[in-house]
Amino acid sequence: MKETTQKLVERLEEKFTTIDQNYETHLEGLVWAKPITYWDYIQPDALLNLQVQRTTLPDEMVFIMYHQINELLFKMILWEAEQVTTNNNLTAPFFAEKLNRISRYFDMLSSSFSIMQEGMEVEQYLKFRTTLTPASGFQSAQYRLIEFASTDTINLIDYRFRATIDRNTPIEHAYEHLYWHAAGKDHATGKKSTLIRLFEEKYKAEFLRKMEEYNTTNLYAKFKSLPDDVKSDNALIRAMRHYDYTVNVSWVMAHYNAAAKYLQPQGEAVEATGGSDWRKYMHPRYQRRIFFPDLWSAEELEDWGKNV
Repeated sequence: MKETTQKLVERLEEKFTTIDQNYETHLEGLVWAKPITYWDYIQPDALLNLQVQRTTLPDEMVFIMYHQINELLFKMILWEAEQVTTNNNLTAPFFAEKLNRISRYFDMLSSSFSIMQEGMEVEQYLKFRTTLTPASGFQSAQYRLIEFASTDTINLIDYRFRATIDRNTPIEHAYEHLYWHAAGKDHATGKKSTLIRLFEEKYKAEFLRKMEEYNTTNLYAKFKSLPDDVKSDNALIRAMRHYDYTVNVSWVMAHYNAAAKYLQPQGEAVEATGGSDWRKYMHPRYQRRIFFPDLWSAEELEDWGKNV
């Protein structure tokens, strides 16, 4: 046996012994294993059969695939964020690298809106969208999890109610005042739209768990818990500011502009499929979503979303 082969066998024996497994059994299993192929590993057959149209309009297929691509990117973002939120030995380079990866995903999401903005006929969209009511991209649970993982809950509270909520506020009360309830909840009466009611039936319990979990482990909380010399790292600060602006201004405005083409084609806004006032819900100058407020100057905070 070659020396290199002998060393590999020893490493395998050590690996499987550690988990109380007979390494020879696993070696024999390799004799009968089929060679891996691209289609076995990536599962394109399963992936390409997930697009199911509800109408006969061809551009609906663009709409479906585009949103599925978004969800895959959201999963990548959560995967990177989790490596920071669960890490108890963070360094500035590691933190910055993960944020830069996430920002690249959001940069891709921002630029990809041209697929929606230029890739569908307005007439077709305005026809097939009626079959989607009351579904809405608003109901992306992964995007809400990204927000919970990114910042303290107070920074996700509807701007009108932030002064009434603090760290001692019960999680469920804070949840009821999250900014996105402005898309379909009458805060005066408490009545919720079908859009939000169905969304909560599916995900509210998970959201409350995640809000609790991320209370002290979100990206902003992790940053604030670092030693001063790490928090002052310029590369890390740049990465955090870029991520914050990319998510809460660049990506939001790309989404807003794409929506405007289809929902405000003649200057008069059309109601979104979920029934929300999408203009006030989406535009950053209204809700002023800022993940890392301490990293922006008073002037930058005041002008947030005004010059886009």
